[in-house]
Amino acid sequence: MQAPEPVFSEPWHAQLFALTVYLNEEGHFAWPDWAARFAQTLKRHGFAKELDGGDDYFNAWLETLEAVLAERGAAGAEEAEQVKAAWEAAYLRTPHGQPVHLTSSEG
Repeated sequence: MQAPEPVFSEPWHAQLFALTVYLNEEGHFAWPDWAARFAQTLKRHGFAKELDGGDDYFNAWLETLEAVLAERGAAGAEEAEQVKAAWEAAYLRTPHGQPVHLTSSEG
C-alpha cells in the first residue's frame, strides 16, 4: 500500500517541504536529525497542540531549515535575510495572480 501524497494549503508549504526533502536526499543532513531539530523548534514555540500544517507549522519548519543550513555553513543568516528581502521586493512588484520571479541581480 502506497502512502498518501501530502496535501499543502499553500504553494510555499509544498516548495519548502520539497526543498527540505531534496537537501536531505543530497546528504546535507540526516532525516532523523532534521526531525529531532524540528520537534525542538515546535516545542520552543509552545506548539503543544495538534498543528494542521498551516503557516505556524511551516514557519517553524523554515526556521529549523535555516538554522540547520547556517550551522553547516550552507547558508548563513545574512544570506538568508538578503534572499528573503529579494523575494519580498519581487512579490511586491508582481501583479496579482502572476508568478513571482527574482531578477538575476537579486538571486
